[in-house]
Amino acid sequence: MAPLAAPRIELLDTDHDRAGFACGNDSLDQYFQRQATQDARRRLASPFVMVMPDGTIAGFYTLSSTAIRLHDLPEELVRRLPRYPLVPATLIGRLAIDRSYHGQGWGSFLLLDALHRCTTSQIAAFAVIVDAIDDAAQVFYLHHSFLPLPDSSHRLFRRMADIAALFQTG
Repeated sequence: MAPLAAPRIELLDTDHDRAGFACGNDSLDQYFQRQATQDARRRLASPFVMVMPDGTIAGFYTLSSTAIRLHDLPEELVRRLPRYPLVPATLIGRLAIDRSYHGQGWGSFLLLDALHRCTTSQIAAFAVIVDAIDDAAQVFYLHHSFLPLPDSSHRLFRRMADIAALFQTG
């Protein structure tokens, strides 16, 4: 028996058929179908798609650069950082899975792919930031060891050093 083909993660391009994508959140669906390629072209975000072996897009996420105000981080971290007003970070701006693939672990798969890309970037970042779109998304990110920023329960972060440790071998 031949092994099942794995999905591919690719940068979004105009050849990807986005019209049928539906994750169940209208703002994410609209963004993906109407705005994502424009953001990529303008270099505002890098959208990545998960393409199943049959060519179906099962999910997507976006990465972009951002910054966190130093005083928005937990005090125990601030004590160990230089007193710059802003600390560089990477933003996972959006992450969504098509409804037909919900409950199969693909969200975690996409998140791990995004985190791995963040660790291999040559651009410095102290943390990865996410803005959980709702309570269910917040629970998802908390499950994956993200921590809420002190003054915002739906804006979460994970230190890059902790993420890099996930991918170290040996």
